[in-house]
Amino acid sequence: MEFDSFVSKEFGRLFSYASMKSDEDTRDSKYLGMKQQMQQLGTDYSSKASFIVPEIAQLNKEQVDAFMEQEPGLRIYKMALYDVLRKKAHTLSEKEEKILAEAGLLADGPSSIYGVFSNAELPYPEIELSDGTKALLTKAGYTLYRALPNRSDREAVFEAFWGAFDTFEGTFGTQLYANVKKNMFYTRTRGYESCLHSALDKNNIPTQVYLALIENVTNNLDSFYRYLNLKKRMLDVETLKYSDIYAPVVKGIELEYTFDEAKELVLDASKPLGADYCRILAKAFEDRWIDVYPSPGKRAGAYSNGSAYDVHPYILLNYNDQYEDVSTLAHELGHTMHSYYSSKTQPYPTADYSIFVAEVASTFNEALLIHKMLTEIKDDDVRLSLLMNYLDGLKGTVFRQTQFAEFELRMHEKAERGEPLTGEVLTQLYGEILKKYYGHEKGACHIDELYAVEWAYIPHFYYDFYVYQYSTSFTASTALAEKVLGGEKGSVEKYIAFLSAGGSEYPIDVLRSAGVDMTSPEPFSKTMVAMNRTMDEIDAILEKKGKP
Repeated sequence: MEFDSFVSKEFGRLFSYASMKSDEDTRDSKYLGMKQQMQQLGTDYSSKASFIVPEIAQLNKEQVDAFMEQEPGLRIYKMALYDVLRKKAHTLSEKEEKILAEAGLLADGPSSIYGVFSNAELPYPEIELSDGTKALLTKAGYTLYRALPNRSDREAVFEAFWGAFDTFEGTFGTQLYANVKKNMFYTRTRGYESCLHSALDKNNIPTQVYLALIENVTNNLDSFYRYLNLKKRMLDVETLKYSDIYAPVVKGIELEYTFDEAKELVLDASKPLGADYCRILAKAFEDRWIDVYPSPGKRAGAYSNGSAYDVHPYILLNYNDQYEDVSTLAHELGHTMHSYYSSKTQPYPTADYSIFVAEVASTFNEALLIHKMLTEIKDDDVRLSLLMNYLDGLKGTVFRQTQFAEFELRMHEKAERGEPLTGEVLTQLYGEILKKYYGHEKGACHIDELYAVEWAYIPHFYYDFYVYQYSTSFTASTALAEKVLGGEKGSVEKYIAFLSAGGSEYPIDVLRSAGVDMTSPEPFSKTMVAMNRTMDEIDAILEKKGKP
């Protein structure tokens, strides 16, 4: 156990270096080659170490407990040992496990191809905007220009960007289907009833949590349609289009912040969590843990990487001076603080927290930021902008990610029934779900047929049932933030304990200790209350401004 842990830790450092250097410039084959070397090495090691789990799985709990009693050094591996015993029914023989480990050489193929093609080699379009500006619509460019105030510009951006993806619909479909087939291979060989069951069992999450999320969101789409109607009313358009979703709704309000201003906002917003938390945040800025600005070839989006256990976490951003970027900074720093506290408190074997709780700390930080902004800003127009920004975040995290989760579930179910998954089929499936969530038939938001190729843009579909956790984490963090901001006694201490718990318990139990039961409807109900409370305030301001 100690040797396996040591190798895993060193591998994490090396792979972090190779992958993050590759992300700095995806066009540079040197670091892509290093990343591939590490992936090969990881597969080789997994193959050689494949005997470990089958051997442990032959034991029973009484034997494992007796070993831990005799050898205190084994106790830090308690969760790992118990987890092996829990999944005994899905553990194969030593030879079979070795074959599965070797299959890891193929497993990341679809994701790697997608990453290189979509970030470095897809011919992204360039268009001329109404003011004569040339706009290169890479992923980062699309994120920036989709929020332009001019409606015809936004429509041109959507038309050109999704047209580029539509041209390669078949290629993207083949890549994604290859990833689904990979999941089916592991599901069948390990004897799981479905790809969903296989993915969730890794962290001991009941499938009902996933299914209940889709059901809860579907049952509350009226609240989402209310949000869309607010957007339509504030934009003063007869028909809300999908290309209007990211548009600024308050004219004349440009919520722009330099990175230095963003830093001060996030530090100030985090004060409710105490001096130690803020000290570490300041260290992240001072010691340059963050790669801030977009650059040619740089990986799109943002992430925090905390896998170099005994170093510190790293953040990749593509900062564009928008309030949304300030919120993204707060979000990624939430991940960073989670990784920092877990690594500081836990030994390496239990430092890695489950992906089920991975988005709690990030969305918690977003809640702190919006609370600070709304507490200090009294101007109605700015408040409207911020309140809508909060709703936009809720839309993106709860409704949009659940929409993705339903698509991911339905496409796997299709494949498991033996149905084809071509690019065309995926576009049709995604379009049906997209129209349901945005109330296309109810007149809430018009969806152009071209935009149904959006599935090809989402990298998270290669993360295997990851996206639902954005939604469940948001509801959990909403409940936790209300406790902290409401001054509930012991809530800050419980939250820091949650950040420090790492993987020392199963994620459902870690959250329950922090005061949130994810097997109950309460976190989702609290989120819907917060959403409708926000919309009530927007309604009141609009009434006051004479916009009934």
